[in-house]
Amino acid sequence: MNIRSLTRGDGVVIGAAVVLFIASFLDLVGIDCPQGVDCSNFSSNAWDALGLLMSMFIAGIIGAALIVVGRAVPGRKVAGLDLGQFGVALTVFALWTAFWNIIDADNAGAGMILGLLSTIVLAAGAVATPLVPALKAPLVGAPKPQVASPYGQPGHPGQGYGYPGAQQGPYGGQPGQPGQPQPSYGGPQPGQPGPGQPAQGGQPGAPGPKQDGSAGGNFEAFWFAVPVARPLYGEDGSPSPIAELAPGTWYLAVEQRGPGLIAQTQDGRRGLLQDTTGIQRG
Repeated sequence: MNIRSLTRGDGVVIGAAVVLFIASFLDLVGIDCPQGVDCSNFSSNAWDALGLLMSMFIAGIIGAALIVVGRAVPGRKVAGLDLGQFGVALTVFALWTAFWNIIDADNAGAGMILGLLSTIVLAAGAVATPLVPALKAPLVGAPKPQVASPYGQPGHPGQGYGYPGAQQGPYGGQPGQPGQPQPSYGGPQPGQPGPGQPAQGGQPGAPGPKQDGSAGGNFEAFWFAVPVARPLYGEDGSPSPIAELAPGTWYLAVEQRGPGLIAQTQDGRRGLLQDTTGIQRG
């Protein structure tokens, strides 16, 4: 899982789940023990009450795990719901259980109080993350572009395929050899007549082949990065995401399709990026 796909809201959910797990080992009920009397046999935690353990503590922890996994693997569903939606429902259920159990307790202990506070933060983070812009921001900021990309060749930093700062030829062409100049976009190619020169075959003024930067005619491929995690949908228009673009990684835009872009991931998958607001061009 790419940790850069996690948001600040996911960080809140993970932290609350850790505190909830710790609270399960603390006393559920406070006991006023007289001086000189050993009351250790009267203390109990959530692991001594299976119903409360499963419906409050374990349910909240599983809900947090489903939210995080749903963020990393979009499109997976449980009972017709996305993993993230199912996880949110479990965190709300855990809060509901904790609230009524602490209302019913005569003398709530540290485990019950801390468990209630944890489920409040857990459910609030799960519900508010898609709604609050501050919680939708990346948990880990995007780093500066790497000098060498995964497509680069060892021993030649800064010249690898995929690095936005490297000199790139037209998309779809072959990379040039060292020491040979690269033809400019739309200019004459080696072995082809330039402007005002006769074409091969002795036909003066015959038009040469059209030079294009991409299949779209006016579109030139470029590298870009997304500010926050965004889903990548299939080119056929299917509603289910096929991948998720994570901040801090460079992707290749190969085609313009309406307001969106056809993007290619580093493993070769292509899909439609519908939301292009705020992208950073390489």
